[in-house]
Amino acid sequence: MKLELMPLFWLALTLVAYGFSRWIYRRTGRYLLSPLILVPALLLAVAVPLNTAYAEYATDTHWLMLVLGPVTVAFAIPIWQQRQLLMRHWSALLLGMLAGSAASIGTSFGLAKALALDSSVTLSLVPRSITTPFAMPLAHDLGGVPELTAVFVMFTGVFGALLGGVLLKWLPLRSALARGALFGVGAHGAGVSRAHEVGGEEGSVAGLVMVLTGLLNLFAAPLLASLL
Repeated sequence: MKLELMPLFWLALTLVAYGFSRWIYRRTGRYLLSPLILVPALLLAVAVPLNTAYAEYATDTHWLMLVLGPVTVAFAIPIWQQRQLLMRHWSALLLGMLAGSAASIGTSFGLAKALALDSSVTLSLVPRSITTPFAMPLAHDLGGVPELTAVFVMFTGVFGALLGGVLLKWLPLRSALARGALFGVGAHGAGVSRAHEVGGEEGSVAGLVMVLTGLLNLFAAPLLASLL
């Protein structure tokens, strides 16, 4: 395949894989067949035989990252829609976001140090629990590798959404606020999708908390940079 055709090839393959995974997930309802899991698996199954590195794939499909700009701006919509909820429960939401962010950053940094990872990988791992449009700029500000952070974010979202479903069965979380915040703080976009499957209000809360947690971490970036 000619080199100039590779970007078109990876673009088409990514879109087809996404469309297929959405179709099969809607038919089966099995989370392991969701786009977050199935699309990377399908792409990896093609990339390995072709000896295509992630950096090459990212370059060929770089325009997909440009979509993150409008997505970030669109995050203002759930904040406005849920402004009444935010005003009523701002203290509980703020406490939960601070606790969740601190736990995520602390465990990420501690694990990286325990495994003796180099500084760039460590700083790329720190923002793993916030959604990609916020995590990548934060990783850049901290001195990490944004593309590597995107991978960490994906894995965190997938496993966080899976674990969140298990925790709902064991934890006495009776309110939609608590259940939605669980997914929004711990599993960002994947968690929001999972929360919508639990209930409409849970999904709305998860989306709101996800956005506010991302903004909180961005505002804290200078402090994090000085501490790390």
